[in-house]
Formats: sequence, C-alpha cells, structure tokens
Amino acid sequence: MTTPALTLLRDAEVYAPLRLGRRDLLVGGGVILALEERLDDVAVPGCAIVELGGARLVPGFVDAHVHLTGGGGESGPASRVPRVMLSELSTAGVTTAIGVLGTDGTTRTMASLVAATLGLRAEGLSAHCWTGGYATPPATLTGSVRSDVVFVDPILGVGELAISDHRSSQPTFDELVRVAADCHVAGMMSGKAGVLHLHLGDGPRGLALVRRALEETELPPSTFYPTHVNRKKRLFEEALGLAKDGVPVDVTAFPVEEGEDALSAPDAVAAYLASGAPRELLTCSSDGGGCLPTFGADGRIAAMDVGRPAAVAETLRALLARGHALEDVLPVFTSNVAAVLRLPAKGSIAVGADADLVVLDASGAPRDVMARGRFLVRGGAPVVEGTFERRPAPR
Repeated sequence: MTTPALTLLRDAEVYAPLRLGRRDLLVGGGVILALEERLDDVAVPGCAIVELGGARLVPGFVDAHVHLTGGGGESGPASRVPRVMLSELSTAGVTTAIGVLGTDGTTRTMASLVAATLGLRAEGLSAHCWTGGYATPPATLTGSVRSDVVFVDPILGVGELAISDHRSSQPTFDELVRVAADCHVAGMMSGKAGVLHLHLGDGPRGLALVRRALEETELPPSTFYPTHVNRKKRLFEEALGLAKDGVPVDVTAFPVEEGEDALSAPDAVAAYLASGAPRELLTCSSDGGGCLPTFGADGRIAAMDVGRPAAVAETLRALLARGHALEDVLPVFTSNVAAVLRLPAKGSIAVGADADLVVLDASGAPRDVMARGRFLVRGGAPVVEGTFERRPAPR
C-alpha cells in the first residue's frame, strides 16, 4: 500500500488527549504538520483527503508491556507463546509497543527481542524494548545495563524485573537498588527514560523493596515503574500510596473472574482516578503475548491464558461505557505512558508530534489506525500486515 506524500484529515473531533473540538489535520513525513479548525485543500499531487465526519480522533495507544517475542514457557517448551504480529497491535490501536522478555530469559534472548523490535519498526509501527527480564542480574545485549541503555537505540531501561513472585530470582534489596541506579544514570547519559519496570507477583512482600528504596536511597521515585499492581487488591492499595509519593504505576488489562481478589483494569483505573493520586502517574498496558498462568498449590501451572494487545482498547471502551469522559481516561493509554517513557513525540496530537492516530467508532473501539503517517487499519481491518501474516496468493 502506497503512502501519500500528504494526508488531510478533515472534520475530526480531536482529543489530544484533551478535547479540542472539530479540527482538520495535515499529515506528512510521518508527523502532524498542521492542526486547525479549517484547512484548505492542499493543491499537491498525491495529497489524500480523508473525511472523518466528526468521528473522534485520539493519539495512538502506547503499550509499555508487550511480549513481542512471546512469553510463557513455565510449563515446558510447548507452553512458549508465539510472537506478537503487527496486526494484533495495529487493530488494537497500539502504535507504539514496548517489548519485554519475561520468566524465560534462557530460550528467549535480548538479541531476539531487539531484533523483533527492529522488525516491527520496519513493518511500520514504533517500537522500543526493555533490557533484562525477571532475573537479576539482568540479561543484557552488550554486557551491562548502562551500555544497553546508552548504546542500543530501542532500549529504554530494564524490565520486567520480578519481585514478590515465586518465579523471580528473589533479588535482595542491594541487588534491586544497584539495577535501579544503573537505569537512572544510564537514562541521564542517554536522554532516555532510564526506569526500572518491575513485575509484581502476588507475594506478601508486595512493593516493600520499592518503599525501602525511596526511604534509604537518593534515587528519585520516577526511577521505579511497577506493573500488574491490580493483581491483588492489597497490592493496588500499596501502589496508590507509592503513586502519591511520585512513583508511576501500571495496571494490566488481564481478565479477572467474579469474586477474584483482583481488580479488573477498568475497575483499577476508575478507583485510581477517584483516589486523589496524581493522575499523570497512572498507565495501563496489555501484557500482550504474555502467559497468564494460574498456579496450583504445588507451584505448577494449573491453567494458562495469553495476554492480548486488544485488552487495552477494550479497557478504554469499558470505561466509556461506564460514563467516564474520554478526555479523563485517555491519558492513561497515551500521554501518561509517553511521559513516563520520555517519548515526547508520542501520546498526543500536536503540530510536530508523530502522526500516530486512532479514529474511534461510536462504541469507542479503534476503527482506523495511522502509525507514523501511514494507515495500517481501515474500518477495523488491517490494510497492512506483518511480513509473515501475509497470505500466499493461490496457485
């Protein structure tokens, strides 16, 4: 599919993520060139004009936690989840994906994660990744956390290092703080996020190591970025306290059964926004491609599900169905994530920002998705597929 030199998006109801009202946008070179109440037709050969008829236009979603190479593996080689494909992300409205390894840093490597990240970029999406995985010391590409962050373009920090989980390497306080310090300094040296993205299990220690780090070290609260904080209600309450101290927190859009001691992502977002904690410090991610295991009393997997990138869009849609205003909840999936990850061209609709845009249908689901100025999805269906999604022509 050929991308026009310029695209004029006409008559969109723009949420940037704040509501701007009806606007026209001119897109070219992968960025937003103009944003006005009315733009005249551009007399340039090949300029495409797309009439949106007042449909809601929002920034592309930034998903900070996707197992791009696939997660799982905790129940033997056959339980390794396949890698995430381009259209799984694009049809979910995700225009920027941050890749993670996970439990398995043995058969999955940083080299393969960086390669998958670069592959998604080549296919048209924006992509970055975390170095390391569950274990300490973190698995790296260059031999150290600092070198990975400073010298490897897609790497933003360390993640998802596991704490309070029987699958973690049971890091000590000193080990955790050393990794966090390397992240922080590497971020300063490189101008990147330089944060430690922490996987939280359901263990009773919860976020105790992070609280201790804030009390006993000089590391700023923004160094730590815990995820899965809605997996237990007590953990969520703990996370609220840390957010009020300046720690960004991430809820995961995983399925929650009725009566389970957990909060669904819509429930967690609603509770957070009502709590008085800083709104800009809340994000939501999908855990796409990750294994969602249920463990028995013996510590072995009794059942397994797989995270879906679409869960982020479904969370937004659920919040809208409950009556939340779009401009109140949209930052959780866009500008808040971009700010935590220090991606200034992402998460907003503004002149000079990347042309990562999502048109929502009447229910709030992604209808059309543009990434870096190119439509990947129209009418809810992919118009651009990943290299190995393409169906061979019949012989």
